[in-house]
Amino acid sequence: MSDNTNTETKPAGKPPTHIAYHVRERDGQKGFWTRIGAAWAHADGKGFNIQLENMVPLDGRISLRVATEKKE
Repeated sequence: MSDNTNTETKPAGKPPTHIAYHVRERDGQKGFWTRIGAAWAHADGKGFNIQLENMVPLDGRISLRVATEKKE
């Protein structure tokens, strides 16, 4: 894929639009969710830039969820 269009939309201080989680399934229980990064939507709305935080899952799945304000 050789698209030279710059669709980077992660300016300093802009919060992510989605949070990335690693989800590990457990026998007979709900999945165990661990936050592993964040994603920012491209300006054209056709993709995301994903930044993982010191973890790349080797099993399970990665789920992107809409970022919401933290409850305090």
